[in-house]
Amino acid sequence: MEVGYVCEWEKRPRSNHCPSIPLVCAWSCRNLIAFTTDLKNEEDEKDLSRMIHIIDTEHPWDVYSINSGHTEVISCLEWDQSGSRLLSADGDGQIKCWAMTEHLVNSWESTHSSAVDGDPIVALSWLHNGVKLALHVEKSGSTNFGEKFSRVKFSPSLTLFGGKPMEGWLAVTVSGLVTVSLLKPNGALLSASESLCRLRGRVALADIAFTGGGNIVVAATDGSSSSPVQFYKVCVSVVNEKCRIDTELLPSLFMRCTTDPARRDKYPAVTHLKFLTRENSEQVLLCASSQMGSIVECWSLRKEGLPVNNIFHQRSPAVGEKQPMILKWRILSATNDLDRVSAVALPKLPISISNTDLKVASDTKFCPGLGLALAFHDGSIQVLHRLSLHTMGVYYGSSSGSSQRVGEEPAIKRQRAGGPTIHFKALQFSWTSLALVGVDNHGKLHMIRVSPSMGQMLDMNTLLRHLLFLLEYCMVTGYDWWDVLLHVQPGMVHNLVERLHEEYMRQNQALQQVLSTRIVAVKASLCKLSSATAARACDFHAKLLLIAISSTLKSLLRPHVLSTPDKSPGDRLAEICTKNTDTDIDKVMINLKTEEFVLDGPPLQSLQQLIQWVGDFVLYLMANLPNQGSVVRPGFGFLRDGASLGMLREMMVMIRIWGLLKPGCLPIYTATSDNQDSMSLLFRLLTKLWLCSRDEGHPQEPDESLIDECCLLPSQLLVPSMDWLPINDGVITKMQSKQPLRLQFGKPYTLPSLTSNTQVDIFSRSPGSQRMDNLRCLHLGVYPTEDSKACTRCGCVTMLRSPNKTNAMKQWEQRWIKNCLCGGLWRRIPPVLS
Repeated sequence: MEVGYVCEWEKRPRSNHCPSIPLVCAWSCRNLIAFTTDLKNEEDEKDLSRMIHIIDTEHPWDVYSINSGHTEVISCLEWDQSGSRLLSADGDGQIKCWAMTEHLVNSWESTHSSAVDGDPIVALSWLHNGVKLALHVEKSGSTNFGEKFSRVKFSPSLTLFGGKPMEGWLAVTVSGLVTVSLLKPNGALLSASESLCRLRGRVALADIAFTGGGNIVVAATDGSSSSPVQFYKVCVSVVNEKCRIDTELLPSLFMRCTTDPARRDKYPAVTHLKFLTRENSEQVLLCASSQMGSIVECWSLRKEGLPVNNIFHQRSPAVGEKQPMILKWRILSATNDLDRVSAVALPKLPISISNTDLKVASDTKFCPGLGLALAFHDGSIQVLHRLSLHTMGVYYGSSSGSSQRVGEEPAIKRQRAGGPTIHFKALQFSWTSLALVGVDNHGKLHMIRVSPSMGQMLDMNTLLRHLLFLLEYCMVTGYDWWDVLLHVQPGMVHNLVERLHEEYMRQNQALQQVLSTRIVAVKASLCKLSSATAARACDFHAKLLLIAISSTLKSLLRPHVLSTPDKSPGDRLAEICTKNTDTDIDKVMINLKTEEFVLDGPPLQSLQQLIQWVGDFVLYLMANLPNQGSVVRPGFGFLRDGASLGMLREMMVMIRIWGLLKPGCLPIYTATSDNQDSMSLLFRLLTKLWLCSRDEGHPQEPDESLIDECCLLPSQLLVPSMDWLPINDGVITKMQSKQPLRLQFGKPYTLPSLTSNTQVDIFSRSPGSQRMDNLRCLHLGVYPTEDSKACTRCGCVTMLRSPNKTNAMKQWEQRWIKNCLCGGLWRRIPPVLS
């Protein structure tokens, strides 16, 4: 494992550092990390352990701290399945639900709350929404995404009318109470509490899991290793507009270490209790500890035959009679004596753990999802196989927190550093299990890379296949793939992009349509990692904008008569433009029913900046056609992309028709001749280029006459610059080397990015250059005073407040309220002041 970066909290730790305060962190599927610290702001004596800090992994220095309002120390943090809402619970029984304000990752507000007054919360979970995906390693070579990632039949914890899952959360308190809060469709909160069993007792540790039948299973212990670990089935229902909770006792277990005479009193306390996965209530991990060390055990619930007394053996069995069965906990594996465990992290990747899958994972050396992480008080982390508990990888921390050793020496030979040891008090895996995040006892946040092969030597082809498999998984699920990019070296980018495209093209048409924009976003983020492919990242961003503008403009078209055939005006436009290869825009336009393109003036005028972008982009492409030589420049990817060129051609025809109705909506060109028809000229050149590349199987090179005409374009029209491209200021492009980064909250990391010294100058902006609203295609000035938001993934910037009042432009802006073009999340950025 390798360290990615260390984020350092600005405040100093308390002088009377209290190790009993729990630290928690949670990693969402959108790569947002929420965590708490046990630090104190010495200036205003504000206790930071009551605060929740949220970062996105691409900008870890931009921390948003929520003054949570919790009166006691926060004990639990839980993200929902969409990664956009957060639950927090404290030692006073208060539970709060947090949601983004205006869909900004650095702006949060409390939307709901519930409480079990004075009863500390020890376990917390959202109710299951019934969506479960299985990842099949043995089918990683299959061409069908449906075989690699299959939907598992799984019932929601609670359903509304029509089978829609009901949202809500469930918590377990220290006094043995289970409390449920349900979010009704009207926004109201429905709450109820019930004892886990008739005889209530202290619950020191608990965890929550779900069954395929819609039930909830709670595991609980009083903290003593000599006491049984109890399991309860919890059923939630709504009866007469009231929440009802039914509980049932399930088979319990005693830890193996307490029955071993050599260890009976060696590990008196159970310090960690976790189900191996939230969707598997039949496997549980237990850790018992003392002041000197720990031991970890993995248990599995098995169905076994009930032994029958000999008296009944003499009786002849009835027809069809079967031996009675019972459920019983059996130990799967246990570790030897370990150093004292301080934190445990379990993988979230839904890898199947059948014998076949485990064998394939072993043969292919595909390790993500197989290992669980244990953090120790000496600062080290071990990754153990989650069933056999054999060591798969080791990370050696250091007392300074700034360096690490990747296991060159055995632990026994390492010299222990002087002074207080830094160790992790909270630890979490990312959603693809390729990274770990931890909060240490000095309040620092650490990010650690976890190799997909767990340090085993792999050939390049196998490594690419593993990374490709996880990128496909992120595409299908919609999860963020930032943690996969941590392992992509610049030399891998081209092969990954090509293979990803090949796999995508093998899917059926319906799935291709669903994933059409997501795969472009994945390709764009991959291409930014290498200077050789940086220009292609610009092309992919431009393609996302092109697809969005095309679908928006086509959606404005309405059939002239309601009793029209199945095809919409947009489909007919695409069909006619594909069939008609004429280079004269007016001759193509004649074949269309122009009455379907009649729109009122205001919508057309309000869309002028998007229409202008289309016109400028066509001009840029054609003017740069002769320059595509040894250096790959932005626009190169469009030269052989017949589909995108065809889309541009369709929009040019549509814009031409609208220009007859409303000349003010046409793109504005600066021409050297007053009588030049700029749109006709560009359409003619674009059509010639499209004819060369429309057959993607056998593209042709542009002929000399087309190149010559494009060479003359800069002398006929003023070619626009590329200042509309977003600039990515995130950390991922600076992490290709294996050297750890040290970052500080509130201070952006400003070292030169990977692409700054290359011949592609599109990423650099002079201090006096115009700022752009990348979505509205508007100039904001050199020093914008408007509040803006930026995409956490691609860096796309747009104004927070809309300056538009027309419905057509509002429709465009509504598309990007929750997410950017690339699917990334928004974060508020301050105005750029002089």
